Amino acid sequence: METKDNEKIALWKLSPKTSSERHIFLTHGTFSNRKICSGIASYLTEQGFTCWIMEWRNHGESSKAQKDFNFETIAKYDLKSTFEFVFNDQNIQNIDCLAHSGGGIALTMLLINNKSYHSKINSITLFGVQAFGAGMELNNRMKILAGKYLTALLGFVPAKTAGSTEHRESYYTMKQWFDWNLKHNFVGENGFDYMSKMNEIKIPILSICASGDNFIAPKVGCEKYLNAFENKENQLVYLSKESGNLENYNHSRILKSQNSKKEIWPIVTQWINNKNYYQHRV
Repeated sequence: METKDNEKIALWKLSPKTSSERHIFLTHGTFSNRKICSGIASYLTEQGFTCWIMEWRNHGESSKAQKDFNFETIAKYDLKSTFEFVFNDQNIQNIDCLAHSGGGIALTMLLINNKSYHSKINSITLFGVQAFGAGMELNNRMKILAGKYLTALLGFVPAKTAGSTEHRESYYTMKQWFDWNLKHNFVGENGFDYMSKMNEIKIPILSICASGDNFIAPKVGCEKYLNAFENKENQLVYLSKESGNLENYNHSRILKSQNSKKEIWPIVTQWINNKNYYQHRV
């Protein structure tokens, strides 16, 4: 699939054994690719959903980026082209969305800039998604500040430094995340204030975070992000051993792990099924 700025984006389709009109769109975040979504996508196909996993430019099987890109690039081109394909070319009437980390940030940007998609989406599930609340505590703020300047000197963040085995990210890509969390805002390249428009998205959102994810997407950051939508129907799920969960999940294991499969994936399935039920009753 080709974007309007001439990048080739990989879109993977997983189909259930019997034909289904229930569709789920999934995407990953920085330092990652479709692998982070593959487990839950296979699980969801077993539940009768057709799953579509999109890989960002420069990630997985998508083309190597021809120029610098950031979260807005992913939203305006990669996600936009994918949604056009799914809704127009495939004639899919409605979907549910699931995103990890930066994928949720890009999805938010897409929906703010494309209101026509709102009525086509039954629900959204976010795993470890926040943009402007990781620097609330001094310790985290100092880490983000140090990370920004070290990355500026090096030009990129190594995958290993980010706890990934997949992809590194450029300073150009990560600068937005650093700045949002340092300045506690959500402003685009042209000064557009995304935070002020988040409350226009009334699609029900389930946000999942965990005590072990205390830097990239800490609870306070995920709460601030979810609260910015100003929708009482939205729900936050916070996981910790203290609360009786199987582990204090980190940023990746919250989505892809055997324990996540046991206790988190069923919560997501129930959320999606409930929202599909209510959407189709109206």
